Amino acid sequence: MNVGVFVAHPDDEVIGIGGTLIKHILCGDQVSIYILAEGKSSREESYDVFSKKILESFRNETINAVNIMGIKEENVHFLDLPNNRLDKIDLLDIIKIIERIEAKEKFDVIYTHNGRDLNIDHEIVARAVITAFRALPGQSVKEILMFETLSSTESGMALGRYFEPNLFVDISDVLDKKSCAMNCYKSELREKPHPRNIELIENNAIVWGSKVGVRAAEAFKVARILR
Repeated sequence: MNVGVFVAHPDDEVIGIGGTLIKHILCGDQVSIYILAEGKSSREESYDVFSKKILESFRNETINAVNIMGIKEENVHFLDLPNNRLDKIDLLDIIKIIERIEAKEKFDVIYTHNGRDLNIDHEIVARAVITAFRALPGQSVKEILMFETLSSTESGMALGRYFEPNLFVDISDVLDKKSCAMNCYKSELREKPHPRNIELIENNAIVWGSKVGVRAAEAFKVARILR
């Protein structure tokens, strides 16, 4: 299968679906990752003085992570839109960026964010992906699955935004590799009880697994499945 992953920031691809992507690779599928925003500038005093050295270091973390997962470096694409500022860009322009990718790559499966996350970039990427890959005649995409991102998805509950998964992937045999990949993101990891922590990421997978009778799982909300 040809798998397309559209995420807002570097590290989302590991936190949300690292185990699932590893399993795709083990099955011989091609995985391409598109990271729309650069992921760092919102933490700086202003976007204008954002350090490009920080961006380069963050990219190296991503490359190290995908290497562990078995994904080819050339299949990771950084679009470098401004972090946590996607709402300042016309949604149509973001949709068109994704549509240009869609026109070249005939994906079978798409993964993207839960559209009800607190993080505005996650919400916009999800809306743009659903629009760009809408069900039109000749559309190759048969599955669109939306994932949770710890530290953002659960925060949406305060606004009545809930993640209601209805599909689960057993990642029991690749959870350790997912953790190794996440460990590459040193600049993003936090101490407990912050959810962006290796132990708590593993615990989250174990909790989802317990709900479906396996050691560890990743959870998804089905946006579309055509069989």
